[in-house]
Amino acid sequence: MNTSAANTDRPPSSSDKTSFLKTCFNGINALSGVGLLSVPYALSQGGWLSLIVFLAIAVICFYTGLLLRRCMDSSPLVDTYPDIGAHAFGRRGRVVVAAFMYLELYLVAIDFLILEGDNLHKLFPAAGFQLGALRVGGKQAFVLAATLAVLPTTWFSSLNMLAYVAAGGALASVVLIAAVLWVGVFDGVGFQERGRLVHWAGMPSAMSLYSFCFSGHAVFPMIYTGMKDRKRFPMVLSVCFTLSTLSYGLMGVIGYLMYGDTLQSQITLNLPSASVAAKVAIYTTLVNPLTKYALVVAPVAEAAEGALGVSKSAPLRALVRTGLVVGTAVVALSVPFFADVVGLTGALLSCTATMLLPSLCYLKVRSKIGGATGMGLETAACLAIVAVGAAIVGLGTYSSVKQIVQRL
Repeated sequence: MNTSAANTDRPPSSSDKTSFLKTCFNGINALSGVGLLSVPYALSQGGWLSLIVFLAIAVICFYTGLLLRRCMDSSPLVDTYPDIGAHAFGRRGRVVVAAFMYLELYLVAIDFLILEGDNLHKLFPAAGFQLGALRVGGKQAFVLAATLAVLPTTWFSSLNMLAYVAAGGALASVVLIAAVLWVGVFDGVGFQERGRLVHWAGMPSAMSLYSFCFSGHAVFPMIYTGMKDRKRFPMVLSVCFTLSTLSYGLMGVIGYLMYGDTLQSQITLNLPSASVAAKVAIYTTLVNPLTKYALVVAPVAEAAEGALGVSKSAPLRALVRTGLVVGTAVVALSVPFFADVVGLTGALLSCTATMLLPSLCYLKVRSKIGGATGMGLETAACLAIVAVGAAIVGLGTYSSVKQIVQRL
């Protein structure tokens, strides 16, 4: 348990512990965000019946969040998601969990920068700047600008400080939904599109994007260890998943009714450029990743700091985090396909981190501490989640990789 990854997400001191409300803000911010933009597109890919899949994934992810908490409560040595893997399966378990977790979070951070570039380019298509003899324009210029904007937020390591940033993210989600609804009601777009009942060919993409929407598990252990009253964590999860599911569902339905099968990867790209409400929606979209980026990068940064032994040096921690941010910018500039990158993240990484690993780790931990054995209801539920997760990983990853290859 004392390898470098074991203590990467250090338990906060008592002064850094978060209240129930601040924990809810951090949890909602971990779940809501970029998915709000892509969920209408996901619905257009799968059709109206895919909403059943959406709700099923929400329930599954809520349940597996509770499983992570049970794993953490089973040993005082467990503070992080990789610790859970080690507690269940030893060193190999730690390596597997850490690899999926940190890669998922890193890809999510990359998705944020791609999103910023796409939406800023829609607002200011002719903008650019001179960098020596090199002219940087279009989406690339805005990806670099967004990188500079998020960089200072990554230097905070306190969850109490991040909670204030997270509150801005929660507010931004509400404003975004209201702005899109305004475009539909008052700007002449309307809600006349009927859509399709089901589109089986697009269902893998829909499942991947829905899985991405609820991929907060990588930061749940950090949020849990940071709580003043850990007994209220199930209530925190209930609040976070209920509000996130309602916001995702509302955005998906109104977006699909507005634009039907013509939806682009981000609904903001469909909105009329001249509309004031559309501009509000896009500006709000730009705020959301800025508020969430630091929370997503924090576990990756703390792992890197622990591995390099610089956890107690503020300047060196800032240097490590700056390097991570620069790395996300480089990839965002190289692979600017938002929907496909989000789909791949959701299918291969998010689904593994939110469905497969929590279920498998819990079953193993339960057997190690002498819990129930045999095919009880809980065991059957975990195995069913593993089966569903494996199906989404296989189908969704194939679909996303196929689309990325076709675009290159």
